[in-house]
Amino acid sequence: MAAAAELTLLEKSLGLSKGNKYSAQGERQIPVLQTNNGPSLTGLTTIAAHLVKQANKEYLLGSTAEEKAIVQQWLEYRVTRVDGHSSKDDIHALLKDLNSYLEDKVYLTGYNFTLADILLYYGLHRFIILEKFIHGF
Repeated sequence: MAAAAELTLLEKSLGLSKGNKYSAQGERQIPVLQTNNGPSLTGLTTIAAHLVKQANKEYLLGSTAEEKAIVQQWLEYRVTRVDGHSSKDDIHALLKDLNSYLEDKVYLTGYNFTLADILLYYGLHRFIILEKFIHGF
């Protein structure tokens, strides 16, 4: 799923009215949002955090200092580990690591649903669809 589509879905799930225009820059198609009040914002996680704040749902960024750090850690994981990996071995290792990590957790930060869960889901969705297509389940 392209970053612009993910950000549009995030807007909808946050209850924001449509209207943001996204573009992409560079070879990796990094998303860019031109804000009404100032400079453009660049990067999936930067724009997503901005949208969360705009929707007054900052609890999605974490409620304690530790939880906020864990959210940031998983947002970074999404961009550095999930995006751009498409080999079968990479995907298998990634899903195996996530499965192991989530064994004793409900959400990535433990028991609270956050932006990290949303963006990781969006990032992994294409792999899950691909697996269903390949294996027919």
